[in-house]
Amino acid sequence: MIDVMNLTKRLIAMDTINPPGNEYAAAKFIGNLLEENGFDVEYVPFESNRIHVIAGRGYSKNIPPIVFTGHFDTVPLGVGEWSVDPFGGEVKNGKIYGRGSSDMKGGVAAMVIAAINAFSLGSIDGGVRLVLTAGEELGCQGAKDLIKTYPGLGEACGIVVGEPTANIPAIGHKGGLYLNLSFSGVTAHSSMPHLGDNAIYKAARAISKVEKFDFGVEEDPLLGFPTVNVGKVSGGQNLNSVPDHAEFTIDARTTTKVDHDKLLAKLQKELGEEVSIETLTDLIAVSTEEKDPFVQRVYDACGIPKNAPDYPRALPYLTDGSVLQGAYGGIPTVILGPGQPEMAHQTDEFCYVDKLEKAVEIYTNILLKKKDFVQ
Repeated sequence: MIDVMNLTKRLIAMDTINPPGNEYAAAKFIGNLLEENGFDVEYVPFESNRIHVIAGRGYSKNIPPIVFTGHFDTVPLGVGEWSVDPFGGEVKNGKIYGRGSSDMKGGVAAMVIAAINAFSLGSIDGGVRLVLTAGEELGCQGAKDLIKTYPGLGEACGIVVGEPTANIPAIGHKGGLYLNLSFSGVTAHSSMPHLGDNAIYKAARAISKVEKFDFGVEEDPLLGFPTVNVGKVSGGQNLNSVPDHAEFTIDARTTTKVDHDKLLAKLQKELGEEVSIETLTDLIAVSTEEKDPFVQRVYDACGIPKNAPDYPRALPYLTDGSVLQGAYGGIPTVILGPGQPEMAHQTDEFCYVDKLEKAVEIYTNILLKKKDFVQ
């Protein structure tokens, strides 16, 4: 049996901060571990010193496997000073500390160990496939590149995304449409503004419209209403000139009721021809019916009784599930991982040790009881 703590610590020790990522060493380490334990492993190149790992075992002609997915990259350390070594994997007071402990090297470690150990504990009808990606943190670019370049994803009966949920399953999350909106003008001396065309004023008028923007869609039963936020504004070169350029960003969090192409067209129409809109990230929402047998099996593995209060749950953040659910034909997708959601991207990031161990148990039970929910 392989220890989840040691594996998490080994992964934390590998600097995979994105940018630039450099996930190669971590991916090879996990790939070698899986190969040593009977898995067929493929490495899919992404960018320089970056690869994805696709590993499987126990496939069947009649039953598609469960897909477990996670990512190797992490966000930067941030400006705050850490009280522990961010790559040390220090364990104290029931917590393991380090960048990626919650988001989501602990989740990757738990799913890898569960996949290995499950084969020694029972029969796994249909087998398991691990899809472990590089390049998730900046908009799931790695997963998007994977589905474009790799033909071997095959079929699946369900997806478990190991992002941090404190082992509380969620059956959806909002999509994300990240945009950069730019405006052009004509520069002039600020003492003679009538000779110029102020690009910042154009951006300001557009921002005012975005603040009042109406998506014009009904509420999603799981995900609620879509939201929009202007997060960054820039423009001008110096105080005493009329600015000839300005831009701002939009972060739209969408639901299954929002068509991104129609949303872009509506924004362009309402903001006018003077705006140029660049799409930075385009990821659709993840949503699964709670009554789906796969979801119910995950609930059972987590010890959640039928008709439990506070369920179903959805998440505010994006995951590779946005890419993979569609790539697998819209199959049921659950986000479920040991990390603490509130610790993602934080200084002194940690994951509770008992949640790591519990995640191994939950993932293992999902695999061993898969035959109960395959239709």
